[in-house]
Amino acid sequence: MGIFKATLNALRKGLSKTRSALASPLATLRGRRIDAETINELEHLLLTSDVGVTTTEAIIQDIRTAVSEGALKDKDIIDVLRVGLIKRLQGKNRSLVTAETSPTVMLVAGVNGVGKTTSVAKIGKALRDDNRSVLLAAADTFRAGAVSQLSTWAERLDIDIVKGEQGSDPAAVTFDAASAAIARNVDVLLIDTAGRLHTQDPLMRQLEKIRGVTAKKIDGAPHEVLLVLDGTQGQNMLSQAKKFSDSIQVTGIFLSKLDGTARGGIVFAIEDETGIPVKLIGIGERPEDVQPFDPETFVDALIEVAQ
Repeated sequence: MGIFKATLNALRKGLSKTRSALASPLATLRGRRIDAETINELEHLLLTSDVGVTTTEAIIQDIRTAVSEGALKDKDIIDVLRVGLIKRLQGKNRSLVTAETSPTVMLVAGVNGVGKTTSVAKIGKALRDDNRSVLLAAADTFRAGAVSQLSTWAERLDIDIVKGEQGSDPAAVTFDAASAAIARNVDVLLIDTAGRLHTQDPLMRQLEKIRGVTAKKIDGAPHEVLLVLDGTQGQNMLSQAKKFSDSIQVTGIFLSKLDGTARGGIVFAIEDETGIPVKLIGIGERPEDVQPFDPETFVDALIEVAQ
């Protein structure tokens, strides 16, 4: 489902805080001899940028091995870093799933405050812009104002919505939405779920119930399960990702608010720790401020200022 386009200039702007944090220290490494001191400085920089221990150790070990073999003569360490970072992100399927027969069901989950409902709206807009018919399911019935917030987005974007009263059974709303999606022959059913705390088992079971309802109603559903994580939360996201994945088999991550953090390197830690591919990234508040996660474009935007 290629509904998004990666734009380097927009990504550079969205990652400006992370790039600013990396700019000065990376610039000091440009053109230097790749020796033990330079490698140690790079290692420290990667760790303090939330790139994560696994990725950092892998890249640093590769560099040390290459140096010992004489393979990095006349090479710049920033160029070597770029290749290493891209390599760590390759080999994953980052495309959004499209069901063989409509509707495709996309379930979106995440804790309160991560920008989940806004992320749902961004996906809905991109689908509409791609000439796909969309139906929203307002299954976040627990949080005050969540249904009205999604309803406002639906009206603004001219997208149909199925909703219930605040406090109503979210699984029942999901059932009604799935029935409507079938009856109306829509292309995509996009389900906004409650922003439940990942540590609350009863609420996680409710999310599993929603997943079960869609599976019974629509063959193979949900076809895509996106977990929205807040890029400003750093390492705190990792436990959320693991818990949600255990309950609902997350297929992809929507990393929101990357424009608000200086630690965009968390992408590497997320994928190393969870194995779940980052599929979409949010780089602003507007509906169009979303991009597909393309490893090469992301890395270029991340370290571009040092080049």
